[in-house]
Amino acid sequence: MIAATLLIRADASITIGTGHVMRCLALAQAWQDAGGHAVFAMAESTPAIQTRLASEVCPAFSISARTGSTEDAEQTIDLAREQRAEWLVVDGYQFNTDYQRALKEAGLKLLFLDDYGHARQYPADVILNQNVSASDELYQNREPQTRLLLGPRYCLLRREFAAWREWSREVPPIGRRLLVMMGGSDPEKLTARVLEALASGEFADLETMVVVGGSNPHFAMLQGLAVQSGRRITVRNDVSNVAELMAAADVAVSAAGTTCWEICLLGLPALLFDVAANQTAVARELDRRGCAVHVGNQRVAAESIVDQLARVLRSCELRRSLSISCRQLVDGDGAGRVVSILRGTEGFRLRRARTDDSDLLWKWANDPGVRAASFSTAPIPWETHVAWLTEKLASDKSLLLIAEDERAIPFAQIRFDFRQNGEADLNISLAKEKRGCGLAVPVIRAGVRELLASSECGRVHAFVKPENVASAKAFERASFVRVGLERVGEHPALHFICDRS
Repeated sequence: MIAATLLIRADASITIGTGHVMRCLALAQAWQDAGGHAVFAMAESTPAIQTRLASEVCPAFSISARTGSTEDAEQTIDLAREQRAEWLVVDGYQFNTDYQRALKEAGLKLLFLDDYGHARQYPADVILNQNVSASDELYQNREPQTRLLLGPRYCLLRREFAAWREWSREVPPIGRRLLVMMGGSDPEKLTARVLEALASGEFADLETMVVVGGSNPHFAMLQGLAVQSGRRITVRNDVSNVAELMAAADVAVSAAGTTCWEICLLGLPALLFDVAANQTAVARELDRRGCAVHVGNQRVAAESIVDQLARVLRSCELRRSLSISCRQLVDGDGAGRVVSILRGTEGFRLRRARTDDSDLLWKWANDPGVRAASFSTAPIPWETHVAWLTEKLASDKSLLLIAEDERAIPFAQIRFDFRQNGEADLNISLAKEKRGCGLAVPVIRAGVRELLASSECGRVHAFVKPENVASAKAFERASFVRVGLERVGEHPALHFICDRS
């Protein structure tokens, strides 16, 4: 259990909405569930958000400076030190490269939540982009040690959705229950346009639940429109049982914000609107993958809403297909995964290498990137490799470990060769597709822990070519100390040491 503090810098307002704070709340809850404390720093907020954070035992401190400014960074740094924050989380489009750099130069560990690569550079320790459209191409200008957490595997869903992870949806022949959700504030008043569409004769038998965020100033107006429509429309605001409402609905009409991932977990067929520029790629990709129907942006006509909604409500086959695709995309464990990564206890395991790992280890060893980083760059013949592995597995002078992810797929090897004085030399390599994702540091740390737990080794050595900047920084972040420049064979080498203490 941890007893450290997570400090979250995010804002909410009618203009920018509440999505940044609400997804950060999911991360705060997961941090609390792991035994820690979570606090917020906010320059803008709404009464509904303040009430929600208070109910979640997440104190909210005020930032008096303009969002993203130098003064904002200074106040946030002061608060992080005052709260003794182990990690700082920043979420918002006004936090640029200079803001991130100021936090890092202050010695803080930084998780940066992003949606579309809006900063010119990323000095953060970890970048989280939970969108289905996320790719590492958005973050080519990151630091070598920056770890990327990309895609719905890391979706931040609040605690209330945990009970629905294994729930199974029944798809009726005709959809008759609609859920409308346009975000926490709906500045474009899209909810009103949807209500206009529902007045069509197509939907006389439809039962509609409209959920209005607590920060939406148009609640009374929407209630009036619902009454005027003559349809069975209920308008509720600031609800606490969103998951139950999603489970009860047959179809949803929603903004393509953070609610998308809640919809996916519940397998709820949905029509999506991109109400902000950062939502367009998400809505289009979910449509392409058959997880939702992308209706358009905030300028879409009511007639288009009528046509698309009628099509989805009538087609049982379409709704079933959408539901299945959604459930395959999001499993609801994203927040827990992120917290495990921040704590250094993420979901991989180390096991002893076996004879049947021979082919895999040979392919990794002969990868051009691995050979270039090695002090012996020549390709390794298969027969030489088999003889070497047989010797290593039989010897008590070596410890060869394989790192596997949660699906038991190997992605790295870490080896310790013992010296006569009981100290050990470390060698590590990662599968090509896992490089640049920040996995080297936790694998090194886990490997060293395994070594120290299973032997009397008092010191671990590592040697890195000077041009291999990423590996050098990985060892430094894994608590190794650079002690000098030496030679390994014909090559200069940076020498790193980690003592048992």
